[in-house]
Amino acid sequence: MPTVLLIEDEAALGMIVRDSLEVRGFSVRYATNGEDGLRLFREERPDIVVADVMMPEMDGFSLVEHIRKDDADTPVIFLTARSQTADVVRGFELGGNDYVKKPFSLDELIVRINALLRRNVAIRPAPVSSEQLSIGRYRFDPPKQKLLIDQREVLLSYREAELLRRLYEQRNQVLERASVLIEIWGDDSFFNGRSLDVFITRLRRHLRDDPQIQIINVRGIGYKLIV
Repeated sequence: MPTVLLIEDEAALGMIVRDSLEVRGFSVRYATNGEDGLRLFREERPDIVVADVMMPEMDGFSLVEHIRKDDADTPVIFLTARSQTADVVRGFELGGNDYVKKPFSLDELIVRINALLRRNVAIRPAPVSSEQLSIGRYRFDPPKQKLLIDQREVLLSYREAELLRRLYEQRNQVLERASVLIEIWGDDSFFNGRSLDVFITRLRRHLRDDPQIQIINVRGIGYKLIV
């Protein structure tokens, strides 16, 4: 039974959504503000998060920013009445996976939840090798999702590790953006593309202790890991 963490400060709407999800076989944890939502996320580790953007204590964007500091893979759907493109883009840049504008159909929300849950399972292939890879001064262990340099160890998220593995396999060559999006994110939509850009930025930050390593953009095509 998939667990949904629902965070919505409008009590009437929250109860309706919670009841509808439970009728359809979901286990629901419910919070009415961002701080309680973050606490429940850390305690429950749900399969998916559905969060309003405008909430007391902590807004939805700040909530997801905290979540993404140690969990890059749990799908997040934002619920909001805000419809400006800048808000939508910001939500995806912070790590959101989908954006449902109020008022919305409960059936549509449930379809989107199921689609993200299926995608999150489908993108996880079996580990390819137990061998550590050398990337400049770093050692990279793909199955354990670890990046090591000197005595320091960085634990990568699943997507970070998969993206770095593909960059390594194509090192000093272009890794096509579209193929990465389809293989790791499930499709090459605009919003997934923004998410990929965020993950590239994270990898650059993880690898910054070796100035001989670069991940460069190849405009209109993809990325290149230069070692």
